[in-house]
Amino acid sequence: MMKYTNSDLHFDSEIPFGKVGWQSPSNIALVKYWGKKPVQIPRNPSVSFTLSQAVTKTKLHFSPAQGKEMKLRFSFEGKQNATFEKKTAIFFKSLLPLFPFIGQLDFEIFSENSFPHSAGIASSASGMSALALCLCTIEKEYFSTFTDADSFLKKASFVARLGSGSACRSLYGGCAIWGETTAMENTSDLYGIPFNALHPVFQTYRDTILIVDAGAKKVSSRAGHSLMETNPFATARFGQAKQHLTMLLKALQTGDTETFIRITESEALTLHAMMMTSQPYYMLLKAASVVIIEKVFAFRKRSGLPLSFTLDAGPNIHLLYPENIEKEVTIFLQEELPEWVKQGAIIYDKVGNGPERMML
Repeated sequence: MMKYTNSDLHFDSEIPFGKVGWQSPSNIALVKYWGKKPVQIPRNPSVSFTLSQAVTKTKLHFSPAQGKEMKLRFSFEGKQNATFEKKTAIFFKSLLPLFPFIGQLDFEIFSENSFPHSAGIASSASGMSALALCLCTIEKEYFSTFTDADSFLKKASFVARLGSGSACRSLYGGCAIWGETTAMENTSDLYGIPFNALHPVFQTYRDTILIVDAGAKKVSSRAGHSLMETNPFATARFGQAKQHLTMLLKALQTGDTETFIRITESEALTLHAMMMTSQPYYMLLKAASVVIIEKVFAFRKRSGLPLSFTLDAGPNIHLLYPENIEKEVTIFLQEELPEWVKQGAIIYDKVGNGPERMML
């Protein structure tokens, strides 16, 4: 198992003041990760598109510690957030074996999303990947431990995974895989890797996110993962995901949109079926979610165009389609969906290039 522990990563003399910032994207899983083993090890491999517009911007300010205990302040979208503060402090302390310098610093974090938090868009993926990048940047600039960009991103992915499993895929643009699979070499349960064989049709794929409910989920993803341990269909589900991944990677490489639609829509519906067959069972879909899905089916049948949908662990619909049918999909949105989308809340997104460092 890969280990990044390094007792040399501490400041021997003057402890610095500084700040670093990263903008990191959310991602939309195509084959879903649902169910895990300690510590943040997936029960099945997954693959995702990295998004472009659904991002978290995080600024990390650091200074010499003023006491024996690390002090951490977290502001989310302009307001101090005690919940994020507590969770992030616990996370940072858990990372001391990886970044011993954390114990010598106090932190102030400023973070904001371009999309609703806890509404079924992977905010933990963008948020945790941004934090991981900030910490790895401190290591890179003060300790010069990384030999190349690949090793930097691999450690950032490893660290992001510890905070949120899906976050490890947000480190790479285009398409990323997380979890060991025989379908591709060099995959790992410990970090994500880029899928560099993406067919041109998928490189410019659109993801139009329809917000049907911007409220926080009534059951967290963390709780949902744990319920897979007793779900009677879990074993079959993990096997299905492995088969789907193999088929989908081939489709992504060859530009096979028909297989892409079949696999990704099945994955979305299976994810929510797992929620509805857990004990206790629960449902995150809303009536509007189901209506929109039915309208997508009808549009595809009458037009023959490759519009499809997927969902994360929430009610909001991701419409997936190639760039060349954007006009037709826009008309479909305008004519058939306004009453089902919360106050016209639509995020026009697409496959993106990955994180970007912010110049502070």
